[in-house]
Parts: sequence; C-alpha cells; structure tokens
Amino acid sequence: MAPGRNRGWLLRLVIAFGFAQGAVSMARPAVSYRALALGADERAVGVIAGVYALLPLFAAVPLGRRTDHGRCAPLLPVGVVLISGGCALSGLANSLWTMALWSGVMGLGHLCFVIGAQSLVARQSAPHEQDRNFGHFTIGASLGQLMGPIAAGALIGGPDMAGSSALALVVAGAGAAVAFSSLWRIEDRTAMTSRPGQGDRVPVGGILRARGVPAGMLVSLSVLSATDILTAYLPVVGEHRGIAPAVIGVLLSVRAGATIACRLVLTPLLRLLGRPVLLTLTCFLAAVLCAGIALPAPVWVLALMLAALGFCLGVGQPLSMTTVVQAAPEGARSTALALRLTGNRLGQVAAPAGAGLVAGVAGVAAPFVMLGALLLVSAGVAVRSPRAVGRSEGAGPVPRTRRKGAALRRTSDI
Repeated sequence: MAPGRNRGWLLRLVIAFGFAQGAVSMARPAVSYRALALGADERAVGVIAGVYALLPLFAAVPLGRRTDHGRCAPLLPVGVVLISGGCALSGLANSLWTMALWSGVMGLGHLCFVIGAQSLVARQSAPHEQDRNFGHFTIGASLGQLMGPIAAGALIGGPDMAGSSALALVVAGAGAAVAFSSLWRIEDRTAMTSRPGQGDRVPVGGILRARGVPAGMLVSLSVLSATDILTAYLPVVGEHRGIAPAVIGVLLSVRAGATIACRLVLTPLLRLLGRPVLLTLTCFLAAVLCAGIALPAPVWVLALMLAALGFCLGVGQPLSMTTVVQAAPEGARSTALALRLTGNRLGQVAAPAGAGLVAGVAGVAAPFVMLGALLLVSAGVAVRSPRAVGRSEGAGPVPRTRRKGAALRRTSDI
C-alpha cells in the first residue's frame, strides 16, 4: 500500500492517542492535587511537573534514531504500558519523591507513544497530506486534553483530597490501557522507507541546521510549555482563588475544546493568512492571553480567555510537525521529530521548574506572565520564518509547497 491510499490506520491512531493523552491529561492535574494534599508547596509542584519531562529528555534522540532504522509501531504499546503504570503507581505513592519518579515514567511512556505515532504519520502519509494528517493526529491529543480534565474534576474533591486524587490517577491508568484496542495492524510495512546504514546517519548538528527546523522547534516548545503549565498550575491558581476542582477541570476542557475547533478551521485560516503570518499572530495573541490569566478576573472572564488561548495554541503543533518533517534530511525524519520532542521536553523541564521558582517569589499567577514572554519570543521567530521550507544542505525535497494556490490548499486541507 502506497502512502496516502488508506487512512483507516490514522483513525485508529487518533483513537489510541485520544485515550493515551486523556489519561495523561487526567493524571497531570491529579498529580498536582495529590502533591498539594501530601504537603507540597508551589515549588515542589513545579519540580514534580518538571520530572515528568526529565527521563524523556535523554531518551528522545536514541528512540528517534531507532525508529529511522526500523519500525514505528512497537513504540506504541510500550508507551501505553508506561503511561498506564506511571498513572496508577503515582496514585499509590505516599511520598513526593515516589510521585516524582512515577511521573517521570508516565512522561517516558508519553514520549515513546508520540515518537512512534508521529513517525508513523510522517511515513504513511503522502507529502501533500502531511499537514492534514498531522492536524487530524493532533485532534486526538486535543480530545484527550478535553476529556481528561473533566474526568479528573469529577473525581477529585471533598474533604479527602489525597484519596480522591489517588482514585483519579488509578482510573487514568485504566483509561490509558484502553488504547491497546486500537493498535492492531496499525503499521503498513510496505510503506517503510529504506533503512540507511550506520554510516549514513545524519549528524544532529546537520538536522538542527536545516532551514525551518529551529523555528519549528521553538514554536512547538513554547506552545507545549504553555499547555503544560496551564494543566499543572491552573489547579494551584484555583486553590488560591477559591475555584472548585470541578470548575478548574471544565476550564481546562474549554481550552482543549477551543484547540479542536481551531484545527477544524485551520485550512481556511492558512488560505487567508499563510503559515508565517498565522503562526506569528496566534503566538502574539497567546502571549497576551497568558499574561491576562495573571489578573484576578471572574471565572466567566477566565473561561473566555482560556477559550481564546486554546484557539491560538491549536495552530503551533501540527504546523511545526510538518515544518520539521519537510525540512529534515531524508532518512532522519524520525530523529528530527525526536529532536523537536527533545526541545519540548526541555521546555517541560525548565518551564515548570522556573514557574515554581517564580510562583514562590512573585505569586502563583506569575508563571503565566513568564509564559507570555516565551510566546512573544516565538512570535518574533515566526514572523522571520520562510514562507515555505526550502532546500537546505542535506535536506530532503519539499513537496510542491512553492506552487501557488492549489499547492497550499493540498498541503493544508485539515
């Protein structure tokens, strides 16, 4: 089967990713609430949130190299096992350091799943379908981010915060295991690219120098850091402002729902504005909205800001995936995606830890001002990015993105 002919595998991948991401999105605020119930302060919550990304930070590039030289699908069940186990064991942990450890296992599982899944989309999609298929793939993530916080908010609360948050983590582990049901025969081995030999490996520096890769990595890092700190720190803001956990869950889901809505209308937005302008505008607006969350606004105003923020954040991830894949040298695309994820994990380590320090000094709303500054830098990078990823030394061909009108519609019909 040639890439692009049958997209049943993509639907199954979206379903599996929805369950896996839903479990993680349910577990992240539950971990924060359980840590608070066990006596953690804002700085400790930031450290635990950062450990989630620490193990993946060292594993991303080796996993990407392995995927470039082999199959993608084996990483998916491994990721599900690690996510499920990390969620459940975080709920059973009774100390902050064991919670941090199992949070790191959960993050490693999420990395395995995402590297395998993104590589699968890149390998089994025709070049002109990559924007669309990556957009559909990220809808699975947004569905998980929509349902996870609602489920967490429904289970967490009452006088026994430690017990209810532990229950939510165990339920999240069970939910992740459901992803196994959609992983059967998901990889078409005939669509695999030829495996380069060990001597043909593209150096990491060569990948990072490919035109478009650094900009895509920075935009992705900023967007994911914003999503991550929203998930980890909005519960802390809610505790300080007297907002119930169930309401916080709804607010996080409003953000995720707006992200889904954005990806459903991404095609007309790309036709209207083009990729550089769209990325610049959405990063700038997201910066302003993130800073606005620091203000003591009523819940309904906070909901409106989170809806607008979710819409703006929905642009960065799918477009940065396509940018990196099309800019990367042939035979190193999984490694390039892994480097993008490494950048994401660097942000997930540094941003929560920095947020914890800022919150300890300047208050729990201050991390959102820090996020606004990071997104503002990304807007500056995006405005200087090329209109289309061109050929760089060692880079693979860019499929027809320079042709006018019809080509843009083909590569962005999400």
